[in-house]
Amino acid sequence: MIDIFSLKVEEIASKIKDAQLTSVEVCEKYIERINKFEKDVKAWAHFDKKLLLEKASEADEYRRSGKPTGPLHGIPVAVKDIVGTVDMPTECGTVIRKGKSYSQNAEIIDLLLAAGAIVMGKTATAELAYLGPAKTTNPHDYSRTPGGSSSGSAAAVASFMAPLSIGSQTGGSVIRPASYCGVVGYKPTYGLISRNGVLKTSEKLDHIGVFGRTVEDVALLAKVLIKKDKFDNASVYYSADSMLEETKKGPLFEPKFIFYKTDHWKNIEKKSKEAFEYFIKSFKKNIEIFDTPSYFKDIHKYHQIIYETDLANNFGLYYKKYKKKLSKPMQDAIVKGNKHSAKEYAGAIDFMKRTSTLTWPS
Repeated sequence: MIDIFSLKVEEIASKIKDAQLTSVEVCEKYIERINKFEKDVKAWAHFDKKLLLEKASEADEYRRSGKPTGPLHGIPVAVKDIVGTVDMPTECGTVIRKGKSYSQNAEIIDLLLAAGAIVMGKTATAELAYLGPAKTTNPHDYSRTPGGSSSGSAAAVASFMAPLSIGSQTGGSVIRPASYCGVVGYKPTYGLISRNGVLKTSEKLDHIGVFGRTVEDVALLAKVLIKKDKFDNASVYYSADSMLEETKKGPLFEPKFIFYKTDHWKNIEKKSKEAFEYFIKSFKKNIEIFDTPSYFKDIHKYHQIIYETDLANNFGLYYKKYKKKLSKPMQDAIVKGNKHSAKEYAGAIDFMKRTSTLTWPS
């Protein structure tokens, strides 16, 4: 039997296409991993082994029919439990939505299916993709956090319980769990991947992101999902046709980093400081150290104003009807959001627009 865990996703898909592997065989290997590690990692909010194998069998039957297949045909993909699906619950990390599903698939689910992928299950998320921690642990050390809010999506890939996964980010919810779990996380530019049919926490801040074990794996999935969607006002036209091929070329130039010691540098643990300083020393020719721009100190404040105001707007009904079922951090955020004035919110939006167009040091 081929060791699928040593292969890139494109290689697995190629072997399925050439009948060297079946989708059922691939899914059975991931099921073995789930049976072994899920009790400790707790990455899944919903996983149905029988349903997964049925979908895999259908994918194999389709391939044998000789019909054209997509780039992810027969590949299982884990999906954060805020992405709407018809055939699985979408509980969004809250008991308020226990057992509830969406009436139609999110746009990105339809894009996955069109590419031949199999939605293998829903991964654990922080409550309403905010701060309340998910049940998930870090696969490398069960006593530590995997990061949030896309906790399960990162942990499932890190523990080889899924080859690819989808998450979301409103603050740091893709790049943080990717870092904590040691996998590749990609948070695309705002508007590249549709959020249509995904839990809305903040219209201005929400992004869809993806996880994989290699940059090429992530590029393959992102290429499938990057598409203009008229039902997401932020969605833009962007050609991702060459995305995967470009990642195979390797670096076209040496990386360049800018390092800022923000006002929070004094709060960092000693070992973390030492790691940063070692990095700076080791790659000195690639790193430029600059004084922290004055506007940096306001980023968190304005982000918080936008985020809390949008949470209050989007989850006001939950607060009114199910307040006691919401965590204290969520209750507090909604209360604060209701107190922010229209002027404060408009000012925060203006700040975001101004700083997004600033020129970086060259």
